[in-house]
Amino acid sequence: MLQFSNSEIQIIKARASAAMIKTLRNNNDVVLNHDTLVPQTGIATWNLYYFCPEHGVRLTWDREKPKSHCCPIDGKEFTGEPYDGAWWRWLNGLNAKASFDLGLLWQLTGDELYLDKVRAILLEYAKYYPDYEEHGGIPYNGPGKANAQTLCEANCHLDFARGYDFVKDQLSKEQQQYIEDRLLREGAEFLMKHRTDQLHNHEMKINATIGVIGLILDEQSYIDFALNTQYGIHYQLDHGCTSEGMWYEGSIHYHYYALQALLNFEKMACNTPYSVSNNPNFLKMLKFPLSLVLNNGEFPRLNDCINGQQKLTHAHLFEFAQRQYPCDLFAKALASIYQNISRDNMDALLYGVDELPNAQPLACQSIHTKEAGVTLAFDENNNNALLYKHAPYGGEHDHYDRLGIILTRQGKEILPDLGTTGYGAELHYGYYKNTATHNTLTVNQQNQSPINPVLKYYQKSDSVTLIDAEVDWNQQPAQVDSHTIVQWDAQSYQQIKYRRVLIWLEDMLLELNTVENPHQQQLDLTYHIRGTHKHTEHSSNISNPLQGPLARMTQTRISELCQSHQLIYGIEEQVDYSQHIWSNEPSKVLQGYAPDNPAIKDLAYSLLRSSSQQFNAVVLHDLSQQQSHSFQSVIWDANVSCCLNLSEGRTLNLTYDFNSGALTLI
Repeated sequence: MLQFSNSEIQIIKARASAAMIKTLRNNNDVVLNHDTLVPQTGIATWNLYYFCPEHGVRLTWDREKPKSHCCPIDGKEFTGEPYDGAWWRWLNGLNAKASFDLGLLWQLTGDELYLDKVRAILLEYAKYYPDYEEHGGIPYNGPGKANAQTLCEANCHLDFARGYDFVKDQLSKEQQQYIEDRLLREGAEFLMKHRTDQLHNHEMKINATIGVIGLILDEQSYIDFALNTQYGIHYQLDHGCTSEGMWYEGSIHYHYYALQALLNFEKMACNTPYSVSNNPNFLKMLKFPLSLVLNNGEFPRLNDCINGQQKLTHAHLFEFAQRQYPCDLFAKALASIYQNISRDNMDALLYGVDELPNAQPLACQSIHTKEAGVTLAFDENNNNALLYKHAPYGGEHDHYDRLGIILTRQGKEILPDLGTTGYGAELHYGYYKNTATHNTLTVNQQNQSPINPVLKYYQKSDSVTLIDAEVDWNQQPAQVDSHTIVQWDAQSYQQIKYRRVLIWLEDMLLELNTVENPHQQQLDLTYHIRGTHKHTEHSSNISNPLQGPLARMTQTRISELCQSHQLIYGIEEQVDYSQHIWSNEPSKVLQGYAPDNPAIKDLAYSLLRSSSQQFNAVVLHDLSQQQSHSFQSVIWDANVSCCLNLSEGRTLNLTYDFNSGALTLI
């Protein structure tokens, strides 16, 4: 066995509690308690089709109902494709997972029930795998055989290979040869054929699986392909990371997905010449996202992040990381993970140290990253936080929301990033992934074409943080070394220049927005608030005039044409939250409600609308408990000068020089 030495297994057996073993068995009951079922043809499609199209939540999978799939929200039944094929993909995943988990249980208990099930699964897949027909059609993805995309093929083969490693010595030579030739080698050769020449988390997983199979089979050509070829593991690490350690796709979920692949390989290779830990970006990748935890204890749902993936639950990464590369940061990550759950899990058993050091959970902190393009400003006194996304375009899993913001008050997201849902659900491409459903500028309700922002000025003191960034669609479009599908409207954004200056003060955010709009396109400065609209007496009901993602907006109202607006929102379990808006020309505000994530409740939307050739807007976000901040005056000429009324009769005079980035506060 390659994964653990005999002495390591003995130590693991001694540490394994009855509760751990019971949990591991229970997690695989659906495979253990049924006859071994393996598809005889390549019938499985994509697990991300297995979502309710209305609510964006995963359907309830039932081993007894391969042709009936129900929404857990309202019980609605879905039949036929794409749900039937996704049901089989789920079964393939359970079988693959059981190969590893039950193989481990065999090592821990010696119970031949587990050995027999792993052997049966592997032999059945080896029987059919060479004859599965290639099929696919999943956006951005190569084909599969057992499944419909190359990534899913890699995921299953990784667990098949690791499960085989656990039971190999108990199989006959004929069975070993049969599984190695017809399943593992067939799988590795297929993955090598279909690994794509691109930077991508998928290619990390594909490389890792090829490498693991190479280690288990002692096949040097597989190991070399996985590690050292162009677009192999080292190439991905060298070219796919910023200097701070952020994975180029800009999604923290996919950052960790790429790391998960790396560590699946490293857990086998760590004591061999093939360890990847000597790559300088390896540890950077492990550490960097931990600095982006918000004051709600979760990661921001930047870009593609299905609801739930924003939670810090990565014991499978940090138990191993703390053992191999102990540091205070990893100890804090584990302290965060185990705040509300027991450490009684398999990752701690297999890879963890006997006793974790005392550490406090991770806390929100201010951070500014020039290359990764994320600035997080945290007001510890009031427990408020601001995140500003001025990140370069990240390809497939990016969202079209340059210069977007997230705002929290007292640890609650009030201007959230929604992330997304399962990619096979209509809400993914139809709603969540679009510019119009983010807190940024939308033109003609179309998606921003890929562009890399320019950070113009950044300054931070004890009392104020300023971030000034610009996107200029006169510049060359952003390019990534990754395949993309055009899902934007370059024509709408032609010659648009958008500059957004954020000034983060004690209990308020002031933003200065300026848009050059030479073709007088429809501009919508968009905000969605996790709350309800209040103070609507200066607006009237209208039919929703929007097309595209926000065509689904309900209870739409339009304000009077005004140069200033006050928008008030009711926030659950908090005092009201308000926005004070000033624009250089009279404008209207369109308001309504559209889905939150999950789509079982709604958010309040406000769109500040203008088609001016030069559109300037100042927005004051009042985060105070008194809700007493407001504009006294705004003067926008070469500079911006604002006089703000604060609580207790105080005033604040603020001037910002766009040319020098000089901020004056009196």
